[in-house]
Amino acid sequence: MKISDLLDTSNVLSDLTVTSKKEAIDKLVETLSSKLDESTVTAVRKAVMEREGIMSTGVGKGLAIPHGKSKHLSQTYAAFAKLNEPVEYEAIDNEPVHILFLLVGPESQNSVHIKMLSRISRLLNSSAFREKLLASDSSEKIIELFRSEEEHFVRV
Repeated sequence: MKISDLLDTSNVLSDLTVTSKKEAIDKLVETLSSKLDESTVTAVRKAVMEREGIMSTGVGKGLAIPHGKSKHLSQTYAAFAKLNEPVEYEAIDNEPVHILFLLVGPESQNSVHIKMLSRISRLLNSSAFREKLLASDSSEKIIELFRSEEEHFVRV
């Protein structure tokens, strides 16, 4: 499974304005409402916020990877947001966050979830890639950047 396969223009937000971590997560989860029913979206939101309550998913370098697992899901979903203004996120480096990548999946697919989190983290660890994402002005461009970067990772 490729990260870029989980992204489309409905779940990639290229210019999101929010004022808090909770609002950012809510907006990301809301992008899944075209794919999931209302009760599943609510369950996903709860799972992500419970995970966030254990420890912030702000991994540093202006990046957060909120994630969670739910018995209500049968497959993995993702969403991406680039914020217009960074928000406080309780990140490990105490820096505000301006790039968020949401990953949610079924409780029964723990190994897939961990592999996908690792892949997202590896991709977004590249400062050059983060800079390209921040310079992108459309959802389509962001999706294309993920496709291109994943192809590069496969070849390396």
